[in-house]
Amino acid sequence: MAAAAVVDGAELILSVPDDVLALISAHLLPRDLLALSAASRRLHAALSAADKPWLAQCRRLLRSSLSHVLAWRAAAGGSSLVVCRFLHSVAPLRGLWAHQNPELGNLVAGLPGFFSLVAVRAIPQELSPRLLWAPVFEILADAHGHPTLLFLHGHHPGSLFPGLLAPLSPHANTLLLEAHAAVPSSHASQFPRLSFGNRRRLLDALVASCRLTLPPELAAAPLFACSDEDLPVLAARREAMLRLHRDSGGGMVGRPELEALLHGAKNILPLPTLDSAGDKVRLRRSLSAMACRVRNGLRQMVARSASANSRPQYAESKHLPLDEFLRAGEGVGLSLRGARMRLSTYRAWPSMPDNRFALYKLTTQTPMPGREYAGLWGGTFGWPPGRPEDECKLGKALFILLLSYEEDSEGKLLLIATKVLEGSHYVVHPNGSSMFVVRVGEPSTEAFPWITEEDSGSVDIERSFAGEGIANGYGFRYPGSKPGSLFVLQDGRLAFLWRDNKSVLTLQRLDLEELLRKGERVPALPPIPNFAYLTKSYSNVFAVIHGSSSCSSSNSQVKGMTKDPGLG
Repeated sequence: MAAAAVVDGAELILSVPDDVLALISAHLLPRDLLALSAASRRLHAALSAADKPWLAQCRRLLRSSLSHVLAWRAAAGGSSLVVCRFLHSVAPLRGLWAHQNPELGNLVAGLPGFFSLVAVRAIPQELSPRLLWAPVFEILADAHGHPTLLFLHGHHPGSLFPGLLAPLSPHANTLLLEAHAAVPSSHASQFPRLSFGNRRRLLDALVASCRLTLPPELAAAPLFACSDEDLPVLAARREAMLRLHRDSGGGMVGRPELEALLHGAKNILPLPTLDSAGDKVRLRRSLSAMACRVRNGLRQMVARSASANSRPQYAESKHLPLDEFLRAGEGVGLSLRGARMRLSTYRAWPSMPDNRFALYKLTTQTPMPGREYAGLWGGTFGWPPGRPEDECKLGKALFILLLSYEEDSEGKLLLIATKVLEGSHYVVHPNGSSMFVVRVGEPSTEAFPWITEEDSGSVDIERSFAGEGIANGYGFRYPGSKPGSLFVLQDGRLAFLWRDNKSVLTLQRLDLEELLRKGERVPALPPIPNFAYLTKSYSNVFAVIHGSSSCSSSNSQVKGMTKDPGLG
């Protein structure tokens, strides 16, 4: 009997219709398709030429309407593979990023723009129908879909500061704003070897020299599409940004120009007059910068003194001289580097050094059975809780919390609510504080004190947990805790109740990306502090700078807020 014919696996896959292959690929990861294309030359050629499988991947990764995906594909020269490559490459930048300063909260979200990734900051604010945000940076794709083109945002909507994106670590937990004197590299960055004062001076000099301006008709264009009507202007804006980046040489500043600027600014620090609130803020910044220079000078003196009797090679490797850094190339430019660094964490909040121009990744857990409440939540103090659509309930500070699960030393499961944004006029508890911690395996014996809600009928409680809520402790930096209970309401909301004073914090789950898309853009800070605000602050600096009345809270509004449990 004749031997059975051996069926070629590649031939079997190639015989599948494109529509069927697209349906199958929608359930695969991009790396699975790449592994399949590497199995044979015929599969590689077929998958490289096919568009529908990669289009299905784009729809899965972008999570947007087909019209938006097709507009991205048109901007990529008609190639879904190029779009998929970009989305897969920038995946480490998506999600939530934060910094310790200011203490009210510094929450940045990376989300898709238009064939780009846009990072925007949620502004601390009171409860309102629209979430306020300001742009921080954008990453654009090159012609091959590689995320290489960087733009920082500044105070004026049409101002852009170009640079390059260094190779990203797939598991990046730190975003570092740096300068490069050659092609940026993830493993050969010399910028961190400069002293903090020289790093600040160099970044300030670069943004003063490389500023670009969008055409007036595009300065107020949206950064991401809220509807199909936004797509044409977004495409025009992207083309203009690509042209500006190309014509500026990627934002590279010649070494002679940069050296002259650094030399001229080295010993000159003008003090502005106090003609307005903005001038007062700039004066505080100038004084803070002067104090920083004095402090860095003292540190260098102490370091030289301490190293006088130490090994010479250690003293020489302490900091890289600025002129040596500049000599590495004919020009210097801005760069953004996503690195995987060893960071210690306490209750889901990473430790954040204050001498790096950096943002730090917040780990967002995925809800699953037994850990249903993981994720981002937002709400207000007081009962009945505030509602964005209810004008009578506006004026309450909006709190955004990151809920995550963690096991204690005894292996018991805890639910931890970490504060990532607070809309008060003046901060009460540190950024990253645990607003409450509950023991998932311990039901509460407390009763919920309210049985009805305004115009909403009765309040039904599904379950409750015992725990502790934040309270005054040993100064601002070390808050204490008081007993309380977390109640799960039938409509899916959560309410944490402090036992002693009956203060209540009511939360509902947030889709931050959707809120930002439907929110309101406000002016940003100047580009360097807009990326990483390193000055210790306890008030809403993002509202003070641009002076928007919609973002700031007056003292009279704060007095009308429900009392925070930490105030005793």
